[in-house]
Amino acid sequence: MVKDLFERIQNNKGPLGKWASQAEGYYVFPKLEGELGPRMQFHGKEILNWSINDYLGLANHPEVRQADADAAIKYGAAYPMGARMMSGHTDAHEQLEKELAAFVMKESAYLLNFGYQGIMSAIDALVTKNDIIVYDVDAHACIIDGVRLHMGKRFTYKHNDLESMEKNLQRATKMAQETGGGILFITEGVFGMRGQQGKLKEIVAMKKKYNFRLLVDDAHGFGTLGKTGAGAGEEQGCQDGIDVYFSTFAKSMASIGAFLAGDKDVIDYLKYNLRSQMFAKALPMIQTVGALKRLQLLRDNPSLKDKLWENVNALQNGLKAHGFNIGDTNTCVTPVYLEGSIPEAMVMVNDLRENYNIFLSIVVYPVIPKGIILLRMIPTASHTLQDIEETLTAFDAIREKLTNGTYAKLAEANVENMA
Repeated sequence: MVKDLFERIQNNKGPLGKWASQAEGYYVFPKLEGELGPRMQFHGKEILNWSINDYLGLANHPEVRQADADAAIKYGAAYPMGARMMSGHTDAHEQLEKELAAFVMKESAYLLNFGYQGIMSAIDALVTKNDIIVYDVDAHACIIDGVRLHMGKRFTYKHNDLESMEKNLQRATKMAQETGGGILFITEGVFGMRGQQGKLKEIVAMKKKYNFRLLVDDAHGFGTLGKTGAGAGEEQGCQDGIDVYFSTFAKSMASIGAFLAGDKDVIDYLKYNLRSQMFAKALPMIQTVGALKRLQLLRDNPSLKDKLWENVNALQNGLKAHGFNIGDTNTCVTPVYLEGSIPEAMVMVNDLRENYNIFLSIVVYPVIPKGIILLRMIPTASHTLQDIEETLTAFDAIREKLTNGTYAKLAEANVENMA
């Protein structure tokens, strides 16, 4: 007898779904209201928000808001209709691609509707079943899902580990010689959970020894790193060695959409083989015209990045001065590592939000090792030094409650009440 397809779904909601009844609306799928920024509304009260990716504070920049509004009035939300290959191509899309390519110092660029589906489709288009993929074990979910589409061999290397990279490149080289294929190496410019930059300079140097092409997801580096904001490759002086550069508009550009950049022949190939774009509606003009304005501000106003880094340095130096472990981040992403259980972490989040009016992302096992609580903070150009001082004071208090057992007792009481 054939099972009902939904039987598994009804019996197993998944690792996150099983907590939905207790967590939804508060710990997951929380509703933040009001204008995007450091101060928003959560459950009817004002909170200090460290969980928004608006790095440069462009979401509410008056010129950005005006450009978005003007585009909406001129074009509406539907224009252009259809995929770009068929009927949805415009001068604005071409202009944005030219400006993006110039900004990240590449010959050509291709605009994408979404970052997640875009990089998945790019991985799928760049390799055949004879090719080998080598990628970081801590790669973002969009990369992992893209690799899952690959019908050939793939190898993961230990996170940012040069010895492991080389070992897996040797394995990939041997395999590629047998299949007659090539090698695609994938890493990130900035790893968004722990804030480390990918070791791009060292990886590019390996190209002298191993014959591979390099794809870099620089979602968190674009606009925040490098002299001009062109990203982690510019920061490390190896932008030329990145064969395919990817970034999303969902971080520094405070919008939706993404792009790929590289040599013209590669980008031209992707334009005609990237299935997620060939068969999908073009990016609407509101986002396209709005992205042109955002890129102009990013390019012409270095003070935005300067203010961001003033806040980043104040926050990270303050945390270290207060004795907090922020790992080895060398980017804006600011993790704070504490020791504690998942139940303690849940009590801590509740305390931060209800009694200290601070909202941030919290990460626990299985994303990180058992017994560790990671508080992930995203400082922006819109935050203030007062925001940072307020946060440091709150963090001192929650650390004390964690170490003296207050959270453990509350967590135990919560379990007893639920029994």
